[in-house]
Formats: sequence, C-alpha cells, structure tokens
Amino acid sequence: QVQLVESGGGLVQAGDSLRLSCSASGRTISTYAMGWFRQAPGKEREFVAGINWSGSTTNYADSVKGRFTISRDNAKNMVYLQMNSLKPEDTAVYYCAARYGYGSTSYPQYPQDVARWGQGTQVTVSS
Repeated sequence: QVQLVESGGGLVQAGDSLRLSCSASGRTISTYAMGWFRQAPGKEREFVAGINWSGSTTNYADSVKGRFTISRDNAKNMVYLQMNSLKPEDTAVYYCAARYGYGSTSYPQYPQDVARWGQGTQVTVSS
C-alpha cells in the first residue's frame, strides 16, 4: 500500500501563494490517480483537484479553478498543489488522496473514491 505525507501548509495572508507537496512511499504512484481534498471546520471534506495516473488529465473544483494547479512527478513519487491568490475561504486542512487508476483518465473526485489518505496539512489564510 502506498503511504502519503503532505507538507507545505502554513499561515499566509490573502493574495499569497503556497505550494503543497505530497510525498508517497511504499509503492510507486505511477499507477495511481491522485487528488487533493480539503476540510474546513464544521464542513464536509471536499474535492479540490484531481490528476490521472499519467498527468494527462486534471480537473478542479470551481472555487479554485484558475488559482490552483495540480501536478505530479512520478519519477520522484510526488504530487503538488500550487495555490495562488489565496483567499480566507481556502482555509482548511488539505489532504492528499490516491486510488488505483493505471490507464484511465479518471481521478478521485469523491471521498468514497479514495483508497489512501495522507494525514493532512493545515492551510490558514488571513484577511
């Protein structure tokens, strides 16, 4: 099983940028579709961005489209989330997610689709 560890979270001001990283171990992620989810206090975990096994397909929640970019480096077993123009409403714990997806254009888009979760990293955006 693949293990996922997120890093890169922190406290920033509105308009700033952050890059989250997800480091995978145990297995290569080259056969996994990957995603980022987030969960704010008192809210359900929600989809942020997804990328298929090869990186040829990506998708974003409407709330982050044009501001966030998901990418992956299979050779380094890493997935990234570049977050620009951050807003206070982006404040949440961000989770890296994986599910098997070799050869497919799909990616995890719902929490029930996810096979493995990271432990999460806190992102706080002040106004």
